[in-house]
Amino acid sequence: MSKRRKNPRSAAEAAPKRQKLRDTFVPRPFAGLADEAEWIALRELVPAASAPLRLAPELVEQYGDRPVTLATVLPMAWPAMTKPDGRVFVGLQRHVQSGDISRDLAVAVLCALQTEPGGTVAVPALPGQGPRLQDILVDGALDITMHDGFDFWLDEGASDDPNVKASLERANASIYPTVRLAAARAAYWCRVPEKAHVRWVLPDDEDTALDALSRLSAGGELPLGEGTKFAGMFRAHGLLVPVWDVPGEPEAAEWEAPLADFAKRYADALAQEGPLDSAARRAKQGLLGRQLTIR
Repeated sequence: MSKRRKNPRSAAEAAPKRQKLRDTFVPRPFAGLADEAEWIALRELVPAASAPLRLAPELVEQYGDRPVTLATVLPMAWPAMTKPDGRVFVGLQRHVQSGDISRDLAVAVLCALQTEPGGTVAVPALPGQGPRLQDILVDGALDITMHDGFDFWLDEGASDDPNVKASLERANASIYPTVRLAAARAAYWCRVPEKAHVRWVLPDDEDTALDALSRLSAGGELPLGEGTKFAGMFRAHGLLVPVWDVPGEPEAAEWEAPLADFAKRYADALAQEGPLDSAARRAKQGLLGRQLTIR
């Protein structure tokens, strides 16, 4: 019985197709954006928020000046949706993503712009090479609006649909109260059962931020104040996110001053030059052991 021989031409033709489907991992996808830390906070920490985005002039010329809104999450975790009046929503938190979140979001915006207003937006799971957020937006600080629920998804009268209403009620029931703090950009307080947290996405390079936190830890300056505990930190999309356990009774505003004091201590530690001393090196090892990576 003869062995089946491979057709080299067929293999060569298949190779480019496989190449197109290959994923690329970008460890710091929002680098270069003015509000990198806030993009990460909205992606990982905030349940319900939105912010308007400004399209680059060439896209406005091509598609018109259609309003584009960044949302933490959309119905059914869709990547994007269009409204009958031409508005576009793009969702940060979604089920399917490639290794480059910036490229994912950019292609979601572009697919929505190419979709008839009110139509269903089809977005590829692996978008391949192409423009990223940094290429398609007029960059700047995000003008974030916090929401108590997901009603901002809806058009007037849409909540009369019982299926939509049930879905919205389920989504709203999953939200923990979350407040954006003014003491530092990309800092948020949230209340969970029995306690609360303060979480701050540090804007600095990961290694530099870790050294600063290590110096503070060695000096016993990591807590936010009496009754608080430094719980550890996340590594999220190339930046560090310290997390503090705080008492659940006080409201978010009570933590503005303690966070502002910590931000000053952190800035002072960040400004220190030279290698870590032995105490800070030991503290650094302890911090690394309390670190969780999310992406």
